[in-house]
Amino acid sequence: MFQDSPIYDRLIAERGDIPTQVRREAERVSREIEFAMQPLLQSSALQAPPPARPAPPAPTWQRTALPPGPPSL
Repeated sequence: MFQDSPIYDRLIAERGDIPTQVRREAERVSREIEFAMQPLLQSSALQAPPPARPAPPAPTWQRTALPPGPPSL
């Protein structure tokens, strides 16, 4: 990523390779979540999907009739 970058090399030497550590930790957490979700995903795959609801009608603009009588000013 940072080739020939003495500042980056010095930071890694002083503090460690934080981006790599974060990436590894994120991958580990992602694997744990996948493992924990497997029973839930498997049980939901065995169940029938809920019946689909019909879509509500699209809203339409309607003109209302004016009451009979002289026009009001």
